[in-house]
Amino acid sequence: MEDTESAGGNFDGGYNKLISQEDFGADENPLYSRQEKPQVSMSMVRPESILNHYKRLTVSLTVLAVILLAVDIGLGVYYRKLTDGDRTLMDISGEVSKLQASYNTAIQRRDEAKKQLAQAISEQQLIKWELEHEKRRTKDYEKQTDRIRMEIAALKSHMPMMKEGCRHCLPGWTYTNSLCYYFAFSETTSRRSWQEARLFCTRRGGDLAMVDSREKHLAIIELLNNYQDPSRPISHSGFWIGLRDVEEEGVWKWQDGTRLSEGYWNDGEPNNSGNEDCAAAYPRSNPYKSWNDAPCSYDLKWICEMAPRLTS
Repeated sequence: MEDTESAGGNFDGGYNKLISQEDFGADENPLYSRQEKPQVSMSMVRPESILNHYKRLTVSLTVLAVILLAVDIGLGVYYRKLTDGDRTLMDISGEVSKLQASYNTAIQRRDEAKKQLAQAISEQQLIKWELEHEKRRTKDYEKQTDRIRMEIAALKSHMPMMKEGCRHCLPGWTYTNSLCYYFAFSETTSRRSWQEARLFCTRRGGDLAMVDSREKHLAIIELLNNYQDPSRPISHSGFWIGLRDVEEEGVWKWQDGTRLSEGYWNDGEPNNSGNEDCAAAYPRSNPYKSWNDAPCSYDLKWICEMAPRLTS
């Protein structure tokens, strides 16, 4: 029995050893080489501590499972939001594409409108120029109309004298104050110097007009005013008469040698500016200021005078 108990005691002692000599070599831990190694018995671990350990482990696993579930749910929600965000981005991209197309269309329409506006402005400018041209033409027509009306009025007033001129004067001459007069009104007749104009008159049996009375002067100036062309400068509207001061400066004589007794000079005339030795009558509203002296070499129109023909 003692052997058995000894043997049993030795068995229990060997069973309860948690750490054997095989786990640690003699060389590795010399501290236990000479002493007995520590032993832990199963009886030292309580069942309550093991249960608590399992409870804590279960709670930890449960909490971890809840956390994992929450994370999974969060990831699901986040994924859904991402999916919704992608859809939103796709919708925004579609809207942006539509807006871009609308913008391109608006730009194209704007460019077309600019072209149409530029064309309209060009056409408007052309119409403006044409209107200005038509206004100038209208003014020219009005001037021509006024001149024609004046010529008609002059012809009407001149008709009786022309009728009498047919009896007493050459064709184209005017009968007034018992004399025949020729006025170089026609634009086809070129202007001439004083001497050339007198030669024209003498070849037809007359001479440059001798305006030696008030009645003659007023009748002549009335005809000149009736035939005046307003568009022509006054300096080109003069008519030579048979008066000059070539023999003695300031002593004016008619072509037959008679000295001037009464003149109808314009203000400041005669002034002999530039050797002006011949006289010319000009169409003026004041007939008593219608004469100017001018160089005899100037080319002007002229007035001829001739005695009427005898009629039976």
